[in-house]
Formats: sequence, structure tokens, C-alpha cells
Amino acid sequence: MLKDKNIALYVTGGIAVYKVVDLMRGFIKQGANVRVAMTESATQFVSPLTFQILSTHEVHIDTFDERNPEIVAHVNISDWADVSVVAPATANSIAKIAHGIGDNFVTSALLATRTPIFIVPAMNTDMYENPATQANIETLKSRNVQFVEPDIGFLAEGYEGKGRYPENERIIEELNNFILSKTVDLPLRNRKILVSAGGTIERIDPVRYITNDSSGKMGHAVAEAAYKSGADVTLVTASKLPTPSGINTIRVDSANDMYDEINQHFIDMDVLIMAAAVSDYRVANAADSKMKKDDSSEPVTIELTENPDILKTMGSKKKDQFLIGFAAETDNLEEYAKKKLKEKNLNMIVANEVGQSDRGFNADENQVIIFTDDGERIEVPLTTKSEVANILVNKLIEELNK
Repeated sequence: MLKDKNIALYVTGGIAVYKVVDLMRGFIKQGANVRVAMTESATQFVSPLTFQILSTHEVHIDTFDERNPEIVAHVNISDWADVSVVAPATANSIAKIAHGIGDNFVTSALLATRTPIFIVPAMNTDMYENPATQANIETLKSRNVQFVEPDIGFLAEGYEGKGRYPENERIIEELNNFILSKTVDLPLRNRKILVSAGGTIERIDPVRYITNDSSGKMGHAVAEAAYKSGADVTLVTASKLPTPSGINTIRVDSANDMYDEINQHFIDMDVLIMAAAVSDYRVANAADSKMKKDDSSEPVTIELTENPDILKTMGSKKKDQFLIGFAAETDNLEEYAKKKLKEKNLNMIVANEVGQSDRGFNADENQVIIFTDDGERIEVPLTTKSEVANILVNKLIEELNK
């Protein structure tokens, strides 16, 4: 979401200023255009030259240092910005922003800002928890200013407490979510999409299980692509992969667990995308304690029973929902995929060949064929799973708009 976004980065005077240099680099790496303004106190911690060289733009400090007679610098940067980030935000600066005090370049620019404001507080615990600071934060939140919750950790004063500057990865993730929430014209805005991912686990006993090679990467990529297109995404996953905080993630283990969650949420959804590799069978009588081997030469027999066919069941229940399935096959790919498309009452199916090390299960890339219920066939050559997900979601958008 940061690609081609104009970010005004306002740096105020806390010890965490040195961490904001890396934050700015993170914005730039994601494709954002960044311009920086600093308070005088911020320059005591890191030289403005550092920000200037890395951003390739002049750093603004003095409100009255007007070098271009055709513009007013603090108004110009506020008009230019798509989003304004204040990091680190001291208690003093938060108080000024809340009460409309424009006594330096940063606070003056923020007074002139109409686009979204995103604040990253960082300060001593007692300063953060002071009722005055909390009241100022609540005042700004009531004006739709977004805050990142500070971390609890080791502070500059030498003790643990809340107020520590958060990790830059979390700041960037929350900023992406914030921008996404403010973007009203995304193609899947107001659509509810349910995605499944990962290979389910069927217990033999508390320490052993039956599963498959699915990593969940494809399903997670699909969920993220749908989320970035504005959808309200619920991800039911048997994978341990991380997910963006804006996605409602439900962790499950077995096929029955996944069935229960999918069945519960399906009625409220517009779209179901079943990317999970659900085990066809489970152990009929899983042991409650670890099975011990004995000295006999008799073979051990594990009785299996069939798991519910989640996608077929949802296909029989669907009303206006759009259903997408995945067919992971080792042979007769097109034949089996088209058969599943019809038998499970799907709108679309994604066929991919598994069993090769460079694609499919547990790989970072995939090569698929997408079939629609009206006979369309789309070949996607070997590419990243993220790109496959983008192609699939774009096709979904096209189908929903027919």
C-alpha cells in the first residue's frame, strides 16, 4: 500500500530518533516518496544531513527558512503528503498537536494537514501514562488520528516500562493497514471473503499425526491479495505462517476443525476460496496417550475414516456466494480439475500440479491453470505464489463485476 504514496515524516525530539532513519528507509524500500521535517530538539539526536542524504530531499527545520518564494514550505509539504507520520512523537509534540499549537515547522505543517495523520509515541512510561498525555491522545483519536501502541520494554532510563518505540516492522504493517482502511475505492471494498490455507493435521496420538506437504503459502498469499484489494478477509489456516494484523486469522489443526470454522462463517460471506490441502482421511480411533511399540513382529494397523468434503458441502449450501476451489494433482490435471469444478458446484477452480520441488506444495512458486464455470481457461506460467494470488484475485474481481 505504500508504493507511490507521498509520506511526510515528522521527527520530534526523543532518543528513538535514530530508529526513525531505518523507518524512513523501510518506507522508501516499499516504494514511497518521503520528505522529512524535524523539530530543533530532534536534530540534537540525529543530524538532518542523514535524513537528507537518504531521502534525497531537503529536510525542513525552521518555519521561517523560506527558500522558494513561490511556496510556503510548511503548507506545501502538508498539501503534498498523502499521509503524515510523526515518529517518534514526544509527549510535548502530542500536546501541541492536540491543542493546535503551531510553534515550529512540524506542528505548523500538521495544523495545515487535511490528509490522514499517523502517530508513533515514544517516551518514558510516566510521561506516557500521565493523565494529560492520555487525554491528549484521546482528543486526537476522536479526530481520527491513528496511533501506534508503544511497546513495553527496556527504556533509556534503565528500567522496563510502556512507552518504548515499537519495532519498525510493526509500524510499517500498521501504516499499511491504516492507509488501506482510508482507501475507499478498492475493488473488493465491502466484500467478505473466506479463505482456507495449509495442510490439515490428523492425530494418531498426542505426538504423531498424518498430514501432507502443504505449507499454506498459496492460501496465505491469496488472503493477503484479497485484503490489499479492500476485502474483509477471514483466513482459516492450518499453517503457522504469519498474517497481516488486518486479516481475521483463525488457526486450526484438523479437517474437522476447519470444517466447523468454514461452516460457521460461510453464511455471512460473499466469496469462499478453499486453498487448503484438506486431508481426505483421519484416524478412526486416535489414541489419547502416546502409542508404545512392543517387541512383537505383528504389523501396526491404523484404521482411517473419511473426512467431510468441505468444499462440496459448501457448494451444496451456497446461495449467492462465489466459490473457488484448488485442485492439487499429480496427473490428469485438467480432467480432474474440470470434474471437481462441476461436481462441487464451483464458480472457479485453480489446478496445480504437485510433486515437483520447484512448484506447488511447500515451494515459493507455482504454475497453475484457472478454469471458470463458463468454460474460460487461463494459464499462469511459473511465477511467485504472490503473483499467482494477484492474478486469481483480479480474475475474481472481474467475475464479480459481470
